Amino acid sequence: MKQFKDDIDAWLNCDLEDIWVFNKLEVARRLGYLCGPTGVEVPHPDNYIVRPCINLMGMSRGANFQFIESNTDDIVPIGHFWCEVFEGRHLSIDYHKGQQVLAVEGFRPKGEELYKYCLWEKVDVSIPLPKICESLIEKYEFVNVEFINKKPIEIHLRHNPDFTNKEINAIIPVWDDEGTNHPDFISDPDYKRRGFIVLK
Repeated sequence: MKQFKDDIDAWLNCDLEDIWVFNKLEVARRLGYLCGPTGVEVPHPDNYIVRPCINLMGMSRGANFQFIESNTDDIVPIGHFWCEVFEGRHLSIDYHKGQQVLAVEGFRPKGEELYKYCLWEKVDVSIPLPKICESLIEKYEFVNVEFINKKPIEIHLRHNPDFTNKEINAIIPVWDDEGTNHPDFISDPDYKRRGFIVLK
């Protein structure tokens, strides 16, 4: 079984028939969500999430909420897509050979930018592997799925990289505009993040 260290490693080395997992628009379409690429009108005026179809760098780069009346030509950038908005708990779940081995929940203060979570912590939640992933578990040792309100929104062919140490129960991201002298701070720069404070 294949195991990857990150999304770029997975993109370069996964089987070609599984490359669809990186395309968030295709994932949303396969799951039956209201969604479409630039140029496809929304079904009704509403707030939508606008995201890059493919983002191997993570951290919600390029994603934002937009109110769209109808036409998407001048609102949704080329290479992005719009999708209905889900509200509820944001969970990241690791499956090892199809069996759930980790569940963490992310918390973001209301009104903050989409990347700016203030806490990720382990939770006692069980969600069965989505059917859309069943073809993956015989080829890839780990599959990570992100959910909002138990609806899959992203699929990764790797495990959650922030909780590889089983002693970690929670992490507090530290952003570039924040300082810390906390003894359990771990430097791990990524996008606008300096690292984490680790809670055991």
